[in-house]
Amino acid sequence: MNGKFIRNVLVKGLVLFLVIDIAFAAVDVSALGKITLYNSIFPGRQRFPFGEDPTQSYNLSLFNLDAMFASHIISAGAKAANEYRVVIIGDSSTWGILLHPEDTLAGKLNSAGLTVCGKAVQVYNLGYPTISLTKDLMVLDYALHYHPNLIIWPITLEAFPNDSQLTSPIVANNAGRVAGLIMRYHLPFDPNTTALAHPSLWDRTLIGQRRSLADLFRLQVYGVLWSATGIDQSYPADYQHAQTDLVSDVKYHGMQPATFDESKLAFSVLDAGLTASGKVPLLLVNEPILVSQGKNSDLRYNFYYPRWVYDDWRQIMEQKAANQGWNYLDLWNLVPADQFTNSAIHLTPAGETLLARRVEQSILHQSCP
Repeated sequence: MNGKFIRNVLVKGLVLFLVIDIAFAAVDVSALGKITLYNSIFPGRQRFPFGEDPTQSYNLSLFNLDAMFASHIISAGAKAANEYRVVIIGDSSTWGILLHPEDTLAGKLNSAGLTVCGKAVQVYNLGYPTISLTKDLMVLDYALHYHPNLIIWPITLEAFPNDSQLTSPIVANNAGRVAGLIMRYHLPFDPNTTALAHPSLWDRTLIGQRRSLADLFRLQVYGVLWSATGIDQSYPADYQHAQTDLVSDVKYHGMQPATFDESKLAFSVLDAGLTASGKVPLLLVNEPILVSQGKNSDLRYNFYYPRWVYDDWRQIMEQKAANQGWNYLDLWNLVPADQFTNSAIHLTPAGETLLARRVEQSILHQSCP
């Protein structure tokens, strides 16, 4: 075998690889997320995959919405005829930081054995950590494919600032989906902004997408350990509790007391979610927050909120709910301060029980078609 022959083989092999690599740019890798072992070889997950230490939680964070839904129990099969399907979207408090799945709001509601319209209520946890109404809208838009009978949307003021809408990594890395939502609902954001990750031709090649492909593979691998243990996050014996001694600063996203500026908040995204739900009832819940009694608690409720801005926001929400006929629960101070864990919005199991009991009442009062 002479050197010329070997050289030709290597050159042809390299050219073939480059052709395949570039041709791969035409493939929609996100759609590969629908190929899954969950809900067949493994049971579906009770909540979306999310995690920073896979060795402890048998979980990982990825940005592929198709893969996230495919791994979730909501994708297990067609909706049963006797099922009243409830989906809950929202932030890390819905997902359940430091909570076992059965202790989340969805878990508590499922354990109540509710029936509506003669059908068994089945609640699905579609919360995802990071606080952004646009992230929630993206999940809501996808969840409609699963024919919910009711959508529950826990919200908090920190999800509203315009400057936070596109900073969530899962939003930034779904530029196409987000651009579609911006155009469909005329949202006041630039779909071409650099805040959204617009993949180049190289990014879309096989080499450029190797991390995304590896994440899809790893999600399946972790299914083995997750299905054997039920562990999808780490539960440290000790953790830093939510801050109760607070700073005296009362600015909020550039706003000062007595200068509440509604235009700085993404009410248009909330309106888009209400529009997107169409005929599916949507229950908005102002989720409980920690009300501190510590240092500077006369100025701030907690780490997130100066009192003045939160009070102004609540008043606006109440007015909008009344004027526009929203199905709205304001449960901001429902849970005692000692029933929060590592954040001013993360509840203990007992706190989730208090929340679930109030939300149950709204579920049971839904009208039947």
